[in-house]
Formats: sequence, C-alpha cells, structure tokens
Amino acid sequence: MDIKYIHSLFLKCNSVSIDTRKIESGSFFVAIKGDNFDANTFAKEALNKGASYVIIDNKEYYIDDRTVLVENSLMALQELAKFHRKHLKLPIIALTGSNGKTTSKELINVVLSKKFNTKATVGNLNNHIGVPLTLLSFNEQTEMGIVEMGANHQKEIEFLCDIAQPDYGYITNFGKAHLEGFGGVEGVIKGKSEMYHYLSNNGKLAFVNLEDPIQVEKTKVIKLYSFGLNKDTADVNVTHVEANPFVSVTYSQNIISTHLIGLYNANNINAAIAIGTYFGVEKKDIKQALESYIPENNRSQLISKATNEIILDAYNANPSSMKVAIENFILLDKKNKIVFLGDMFELGNESSLEHKGVVDLLLNQDNIACYFIGKDFYQNKTNQSNFFFFENFEAFSDSIKNKKFENNMILIKGSRGMALERTLEFIK
Repeated sequence: MDIKYIHSLFLKCNSVSIDTRKIESGSFFVAIKGDNFDANTFAKEALNKGASYVIIDNKEYYIDDRTVLVENSLMALQELAKFHRKHLKLPIIALTGSNGKTTSKELINVVLSKKFNTKATVGNLNNHIGVPLTLLSFNEQTEMGIVEMGANHQKEIEFLCDIAQPDYGYITNFGKAHLEGFGGVEGVIKGKSEMYHYLSNNGKLAFVNLEDPIQVEKTKVIKLYSFGLNKDTADVNVTHVEANPFVSVTYSQNIISTHLIGLYNANNINAAIAIGTYFGVEKKDIKQALESYIPENNRSQLISKATNEIILDAYNANPSSMKVAIENFILLDKKNKIVFLGDMFELGNESSLEHKGVVDLLLNQDNIACYFIGKDFYQNKTNQSNFFFFENFEAFSDSIKNKKFENNMILIKGSRGMALERTLEFIK
C-alpha cells in the first residue's frame, strides 16, 4: 500500500466518507466492511454520486483508475489518517475518560476557538473509525485539533494515540464504564492510562485535575499543567463552584455562569478554563465562550414542558455518571421531584450489583418518585411506595401514558440503548 500516493489523491478531495448516503461531490470514499454488509458493493454508487476516488479491498469491485485497491480498507483509512496527521504537523489535544468526554471536548473547543481556527471530533466519532475520520477532517487552515477517544477494552487508547499522536492529553476521570470489556474498575484505570503512557514516552504534556487522586498518582513523571478547586498549588485555581441547577464557577475573580446542569460538570468547565489559559486565551473570552455554550443531544439539557422542568441526560449512563447525576438531583431545592432511570449497559458480571447500588442510593428519598426501567433494574425491585419498576420501556409507557405530570422537577437518565428521550412525549 503506497500511503503517500493515496494521500496525494485524498488531498485532491474535499471530504472523506464511509457512507454513500452522505456522499458529497468531490469526496473520497472508503469502503469499510460492516458486520452485515460489504461496502465494496457501494463503490460504483459512490462514484456515480460524485466521489472523486474510492478505496476498496475486494478486486471484484474495481472500476477504473478512480478505484484504489488495498489489502484492508479499514487499515488504509487508519494509515491515511496517521500520515495526514504527520503531514499537517498541527498541535493536537486528545481526551478520554469514563464520563464527560464529549462535554469536555465541546467546552475546550468553544474556548480555544476564541483564539485559534479549531476543529474537533464531531459528535462521538471517537473509536477506531471515528478518530481517523476526525483527523482527516483537519486541513491546512486548522490551527488546533481536538480529538475525543473512546474505549471499551485494553490497548484501544494506545492504538488511537498511535494514530493521532497527540501533543497534549486529558483524562476526564476513571469511572465504572464498560466494565465488561475492561474487566472491572482497575481495568478501566489501566486502559485509560494508556494515554498517559503515550504522553510520557513521547515527552508530551498532560492536563491534570488535582482533585482526582488517580490522575495525580498516574502523572507523577509526566510533564503537566494542573487545575483544581481551591488548590493553591494548581496552575489554574478555581475558587468557588455552585449549581442550582446551572453550574457557575469563580476563576481569577470572574464569575462564569454556564448553561450546564450539575456539579459533576464543574470539572469539565474547569478543564476548559485551564486549557484555554494554557494556550493564552483571554479571560474575558473564556468567560464568554463558556457562558454561551448550550448543551444539546440529550446531554444534561434543561427542558421546560407544560409546568415541568426536565433534566434530560439520556445520551448515556454508567454507574459513575448515574451516581453523580442522582446526587446532584437530590440536592436541588425543588419540592416535587421525579426520576426516570433506564438500565446501564456493558457492565458484565457487575450489572446486578451496580443497578442495586443505584436503587439503594434512592431508598431514603421519600420525596422523589422513582421510575426504574429495564430488566436489570427490574431484577432489583423493592416494595417501597415511591418506587416503580418496569421490565421494559413498553410496560413503562403503558403505565404512564394517561398520567398527568404537573409542577415537577424531572431527571431522565439511562444508557443510549434505552432511548429514554422517548419519555418526553408522555410528559404533558
């Protein structure tokens, strides 16, 4: 595979695509096999729709000199992204973690874009396909790249760092996410810390939250820039944080009032402040950027519907994020409160225990009506009068479809597969 030649073709194109439904004229199409399809069969369609070149790994679908035949299309995409990253030579910030990756990425991007022409991971394209696509979206005009990295097993972050070769790294936290793939919490810590190993081995810099003892311990021998709440030793010291329900923080005597809900978002905000400060973004610009950011895509959105206020946090969930969301919700100064909680996925043998932990967390909250949805919660049902358990979403929706909700503060949270945003249609 002549990656230099393939890159020369890529540079003639205006975008890269792996989906013929999203083909643009002048794009570069890479045919990647899926579990249930062979994208090589779409190569001709991609050219007919305007693609300039296509990469395939099945010679039966070779068309003409616009077709590049390789041994493995996915590997070609990854090698192309790595080559392109070296070609551009721009500074890249990579981030991973159990919770808060996407929110942190968005906040860092809005802050740095006040000074630089930035490009960042779109949505959650953060895996072995998404990271290469992100890198290939960077161009000569990009001054700073921000790359989110997700992982559900060992060696994945190591592999993604080898492709993206970041100059800076940030791990949001180490929580109970993807326990099945990582093999428990210690496996999560080991897997996420692969980013620290890359930074250390290559003399790069880590952004570190001094409030997280694991981050502090794992970065003792790494060049770092630190932040924290009331941490005089930190490079960036945030002196006050509060949330009711929106988070505000005080940094360098500036109060920054955000549209983010929950104290658990404070670290995401503080990381963006620290990274912006490190790169010389003016304090007033950091404040304006963070105050103008409004979350979307079911991530800690505050929605008003009829007489109810709803915290919609249905994009994803794991035991760590569920715990902090519930703890924050308990602290809110509201009279009538309801939680709609959906099952958490990918917990393996720990699933029943972790779902029981969430139920136990709400046992003494008599003022909160608690709706638990999904088979894992259902297996841990209790007879508490304010608890309601449903084996699936259909049973839940049948139960509440004629119920009227008035003057409530409502939290909706569950794993993506539960699609709990569907609950909104029943809140009238």
